[in-house]
Amino acid sequence: MIFSLLPFAALASAQGLPAGLNHLRFGCSQITIERLDPLVNPGLVGTPHMHQVVGGNAFNASIPVTDVSSIASCTTCGPSDDHSNYWTANLYFHAKNGSYKRVPQVPNRLLFNDKFTTQTSGGVTVYYISPGKGKVTAFKPGFRMLVGDPMRREKAVKTQSCFRCYSGPNFGGDNAAPCTDAKLDFESFPTGPCLGGIRSNILYPTCWDGKNLDTPNHKDHVAYPTGGPSTFLQTGTCPSTHPIKIPQLMLEIVWDTTGFNNKADWPADGSQPFVLSTGDKTGYGQHGDYVFGWKGDALQRAMDDKGCFSATCGNQKSQDVSVANKCTIPKSVVDDASGNGWVDKLPGSPMA
Repeated sequence: MIFSLLPFAALASAQGLPAGLNHLRFGCSQITIERLDPLVNPGLVGTPHMHQVVGGNAFNASIPVTDVSSIASCTTCGPSDDHSNYWTANLYFHAKNGSYKRVPQVPNRLLFNDKFTTQTSGGVTVYYISPGKGKVTAFKPGFRMLVGDPMRREKAVKTQSCFRCYSGPNFGGDNAAPCTDAKLDFESFPTGPCLGGIRSNILYPTCWDGKNLDTPNHKDHVAYPTGGPSTFLQTGTCPSTHPIKIPQLMLEIVWDTTGFNNKADWPADGSQPFVLSTGDKTGYGQHGDYVFGWKGDALQRAMDDKGCFSATCGNQKSQDVSVANKCTIPKSVVDDASGNGWVDKLPGSPMA
């Protein structure tokens, strides 16, 4: 990513970004892979499609609308005060013979001397962005939201959901901000083999109505800026209907697709072989769920730091990855497709 190529202050200046911009980035190991979705299908054990989940151990089929940090006792994330949950659909390889295999997730690259993120067990890299001290309001206990539409099968906004096709090993070609590389970033799945794997990026809206912690569709209480969805590191001007600027949240997942690059195993018609656990063969239906669960003022402190690019902005308490990986939850739904073997069909009732 560009942050590894330029001094951070010089980068912010080059992009016209405020000098006090805060960039909190950290990894989270997997806490479960199973068919649960407490936002869209609360209480249902065995939801229509598979999810990969990271964060606090309060995650279950029905997370109470409360201060999640008070009911979770541990987290798989680097900052020990982040008991939030983040989850997305899984990625599968669909072979020529019709069988499926879950694509493994791997740790992200080293940035800001954050070794935790390079050692996670699968999982997600989480970003929170603030233009500077006093510029954003951290989410409140009970807050939750959903971005993206699992039913979408056509283009929407590339800056908010994309797939980076690494050009070689060790995150090859990772030299531009997420969803901005004209050659390596795609809104749909890349059409050819990616020599270094594929990375997903999912960005959330940056404006809140200041009243509702959630809405029936988990979307209406948040909105994009007046100028449209913001690119990475930009938060824009909020509309009067949603006047409260919230941190820019982004999820990043690195899928190790390199074991599936032999085109002899791809569909006979030559089409790309990857599919989300929803049954989406396009990638346009990529989506992300979020339940806030930070302790006290930990997130607000990070957002009010002074030009911080780190996993410890706001003097976060960090934990060792060995401790994070001991944070577990009992499995509610057992599916063969949550493991590493080949299966005849996607789990649940995927959409076409």
